Amino acid sequence: MKKGEIYTGTVEKMDFPNKGILHIGEEKVVVKNALPGQTVEIAISKQRKGRCEGRLLKVVTPAAYENTEGACPHRADCGGCTYQTVPYEEQLKIKEQQVRALLDPVLPAGYNFEGIKGSPLTKAYRNKMEFSFGDEFKDGPMTLGMHKRGSFYDIVTVDQCVLVHPDCCKILRATLDYFTEHGAVFYKKMAHVGYLRHLLVRRGVKTGEILVDLVTSTQTEGTWKSEQNEEALLEGWKEKLLGLDLEGSFAGILHTENDSLADVVQNDRTVILYGQDFFMEELLGLKFKITPFSFFQTNSLGAEVLYETAREYIGETDGRKVFDLYSGTGTIAQILAPAAEHVTGVEIIEEAVEAAKVNAAQNGLTNCDFIAGDVLKVLDTLEERPDLIVLDPPRDGIHPKALPKIIDHYGCEKMIYISCKPTSLARDLVVLQAKGYEVTRVCCVDMFPGTTQVETVIALHRKNM
Repeated sequence: MKKGEIYTGTVEKMDFPNKGILHIGEEKVVVKNALPGQTVEIAISKQRKGRCEGRLLKVVTPAAYENTEGACPHRADCGGCTYQTVPYEEQLKIKEQQVRALLDPVLPAGYNFEGIKGSPLTKAYRNKMEFSFGDEFKDGPMTLGMHKRGSFYDIVTVDQCVLVHPDCCKILRATLDYFTEHGAVFYKKMAHVGYLRHLLVRRGVKTGEILVDLVTSTQTEGTWKSEQNEEALLEGWKEKLLGLDLEGSFAGILHTENDSLADVVQNDRTVILYGQDFFMEELLGLKFKITPFSFFQTNSLGAEVLYETAREYIGETDGRKVFDLYSGTGTIAQILAPAAEHVTGVEIIEEAVEAAKVNAAQNGLTNCDFIAGDVLKVLDTLEERPDLIVLDPPRDGIHPKALPKIIDHYGCEKMIYISCKPTSLARDLVVLQAKGYEVTRVCCVDMFPGTTQVETVIALHRKNM
């Protein structure tokens, strides 16, 4: 095989997260975003040291199980939803097989795998979307939505996205139409000129409260065609949103300034145009105050399944001291606090820690402490010894230096590991088992229907305590 050559083959399986595997003759080829059972046309993009990669050109024949009815109309362009045409039960099977393929080689034969739990909602489940302004092709009309698959620049207007509530799509369309009518220009990432950057939309699934934040640069000179000043321009946008026929209601409409050269949503200054700068959501009977930039699980109902599973794996906490490492806004800590003696949460993002403190106070929990800092460094300052540790690290897993410190310094009899990336989980399990921990229960929870992502919950007990 040579680079650029075109072949046709049938995808045999999909490795995590989106790597379709097929064989052309005796050669194994990896093709991203190709589903098991599809016959695909590919172009060889890379071949070295026995590894061959292909680029998906088109699906010649869909897999027998695929169904396009009700699928997102943006799926061909937007890179967010690989499984849009896959029936949900089949999605769960694929994800379960992917996790097992990663864990089986590192865990003892016959370990207790308890299957996969689905999300209560498979559509309109996301409570947060971060949209970008741009154009779908160079010098094309302004768009607002998600990055086109495989592109750093091109933006697809996803005003019919099926992962979010229709209220979010209406807000996206109204915002794009309003600023297009006023001739506003989007911020060009390479030239660092322009006004419109991002639109954040958050909506409580339980409460129906909506928080919208328009993120712009401070470049107001010549970045829209109307005679209005910025205050009047934003006032008109706010009124357009308030006039929409929505199922939910606005908790707040905000404007955030961001002059960062990087393509990130950064808060230099935020002004409240309407309402307040937060909305409320509920999980397992607890209330959570959520700001535009605070971390919160994007699938509220799925998070309840995840945390109920974790609570079941944790078991009895009466009179026990718990560490919740990588605690985010303290959701797990607050779920465990009513029965525990004391819970300590550690999280590197200061805003998340402040939100956790506010949420704990609002929920009447006085036995929670939340510390802002890197887990690796904070562990050196904690004198309290926990009876139980909950680990819920970011996608890259636990820092290689932090994991031995957690094990050797505290030596807890029991730990719960909640993973959003099974490849890093498999790596960390090798270390945990070498240090005497035994995996007693494993379960997957699907938090992201239509996509390739999956959560895994692991219960570990230390042998010979």
